[in-house]
Amino acid sequence: MLKLAEVPEDQTAAQPRRAPLSRIRRSRPKRARRHKHRYYAFLSYSHKDEALADWLHSELEAFHVPRSLAGRLTENGVVPKRLKPIFRDQHELAAADDLSEEIENALSSSQFLIVLCSPSASKSRWTNAEIETFKRAHPEGCVLGVIASGEPFASEMPGREEEECFPPALIHKYDRRGRRTGKRVEPLAADLREGRDGRRLGFLKLVAGLLGVGLDELIQRENAKRHRRLAWITAGSVTGMLVAFGLAFTAIQARDAARDQRREAEGLVAFMLGDLKDKLEPIGRLDALDGVGSRVLAYYSKQDTSQLPDAGLMQRSRALSLTAQVAYLRGNLDGAARLYREAMDGTGEAIRRKPDDPQRLFDHAQNVFWVGELARRRGAIDQAEASYREYKRLADRMVAIEPNNLKWRMEVAYANENLGIVLMSQRRFDEAAKRFEETLQPIQSLAAVDPGNSQYQDQVNEALGWLADAKLALGRLDDAIAIRQRQVAYLERLLGGSSDVALQQQLIPAHQSLGLLYASRGQTERGIGEYRLALAQASRLTAVEPNNSLWNDMAARARLELARILLSLGRTGEAADEAAAGCQTTAALGARDRSTARWRRLLTSCLTTRSRVALASGERAQALSLAQQALAAARSEHTGDAVTDRYIVAAACRLLGDVRQRSNDSKGAASAWSDGLAQLPPNATERPWEMSEHAELLRRLGKAEAARPLAQRLSAIGYRSVM
Repeated sequence: MLKLAEVPEDQTAAQPRRAPLSRIRRSRPKRARRHKHRYYAFLSYSHKDEALADWLHSELEAFHVPRSLAGRLTENGVVPKRLKPIFRDQHELAAADDLSEEIENALSSSQFLIVLCSPSASKSRWTNAEIETFKRAHPEGCVLGVIASGEPFASEMPGREEEECFPPALIHKYDRRGRRTGKRVEPLAADLREGRDGRRLGFLKLVAGLLGVGLDELIQRENAKRHRRLAWITAGSVTGMLVAFGLAFTAIQARDAARDQRREAEGLVAFMLGDLKDKLEPIGRLDALDGVGSRVLAYYSKQDTSQLPDAGLMQRSRALSLTAQVAYLRGNLDGAARLYREAMDGTGEAIRRKPDDPQRLFDHAQNVFWVGELARRRGAIDQAEASYREYKRLADRMVAIEPNNLKWRMEVAYANENLGIVLMSQRRFDEAAKRFEETLQPIQSLAAVDPGNSQYQDQVNEALGWLADAKLALGRLDDAIAIRQRQVAYLERLLGGSSDVALQQQLIPAHQSLGLLYASRGQTERGIGEYRLALAQASRLTAVEPNNSLWNDMAARARLELARILLSLGRTGEAADEAAAGCQTTAALGARDRSTARWRRLLTSCLTTRSRVALASGERAQALSLAQQALAAARSEHTGDAVTDRYIVAAACRLLGDVRQRSNDSKGAASAWSDGLAQLPPNATERPWEMSEHAELLRRLGKAEAARPLAQRLSAIGYRSVM
């Protein structure tokens, strides 16, 4: 039976919490309770967990108690034949006039309370109120927890408070009069989470707790029932075999026809994942691409994956990779990561079957790369580096098998570029620049050999972009501007009159980065022109596919940077318009997935820009509130580069100090600036904007002498801060 173990308050802080497990034990039968209950149990849950509640509710009411257990007397009373009715407010109170009164009546007339525990439930005041009401009505009643997600007692684990799954009322003791006491109880609950009990075992543990019987006994009864069912199936199978012998000749003919149909179907699948996909990708419509992947997966869902032939296994993995890419572009990074890992399992199995097939190595490498790329976008640089290095190993192996294959040589170039990106994240800018330069030369050669290959042309563009970023980080602005100009011209030449969305997409960050470089050299109007070009390109693309999160991300980032440049020119009205549009897009992206590092950084940028606009407009109270929110958001950022994270916090501190200074709070301003300066790590390799941030904080604190060397270095490279 599930029990609630009392824990004295003075011991709760001293003992570490562990995720509770269901403890199902036999108990000596007690006198049956004589209460008349209208409901067997009350199911309490947060409506965010409605799908799982639907499943649990239907499973409980459909469960048939084994005949050998029905009627037995346990400490929970007489074991019923069925576990019904189970009360759910959504089903029972659809037409009720007074929900609160009906729910209280249902709680008081329920024998058990089942609480579906999750982070949403722990924060739901209605779930908490239902537990309190039940405990007041049934001081000795049985409350059973069912863990759906989250972590028990995570509220006591620093940094994991948001994962708490137990509602507060669940862990408090109530006396015989239904009054809350100071004692704590530790819920022992069934656990439906994957990797724990799982749904089936967790469900049986819950049923055992409701009936008051041992889990092992219930499982034995279930197994006996299954064996009887298998015996009947076996008997039926024998009879069926006799009939099957008579139909053998017909079956042979049907087999040949089915084989022909399967070949035709697999040919269609190959077309969908090949020619059709290649024609749809340049259009950029995610629904069309998703439709292709979904149709292929639906075809393979009817077949045993372990029995798929090699060709079918690879086609299924390609379909998973396609649907993963659509999920990524829609902003569903968790779904994309799951699909890429599933695709990677398939291509890994294909390599196990034939380890020296370079095409299989290639397909596997693509999935390995995307698993790493998604980790990088979440700020998990170590995970990304591990995936990138595995990708490099696979690429080298492809070239070793077929040295003259240009496609495999291109994969090696991609892998080197990826490792350069990791070096950038590790602030090894000079090494990264050399890696990008080494990558660019062979890529340009390959693109020249095969000018019709769009992938090669795209990669030249990527290498140019990363090389420009590395040059900027090293303070070589003229080199960075020249490379970005070359990149824009290269893309425009490739695009020509083409409607290829991949090329159009690449123009957005190219124009945006060139605009920032111009502004950083004092050519502000020229920089604004580049930002306008980037936004015009983004608008054209989002008109084709409004749900493409990557295009929306680019547009929001460009608008917020443009707003800050406009503010530096005193064009507050224009800046306010751009900031509002950028923040609206940022909010929509954040609603999709708040764990994405890029979008958390975008939120900080939004709050910072809005605060600057408010300050320029004379709205000091609003500017202060937004600056405080920006600082809180900055402190929660984890880009994967701890040094960058600290400079982001320092910039937010500087803004907060500026707002306080304008509000005649000199002491508060100095405190904020000092906090910002304290954030800066000693002896860090600083990019130009970081040097500028450092110098500005020193100046505000009256440390002009300390700021002078930084200002001289910035002046020497011709850098001017506009942010």
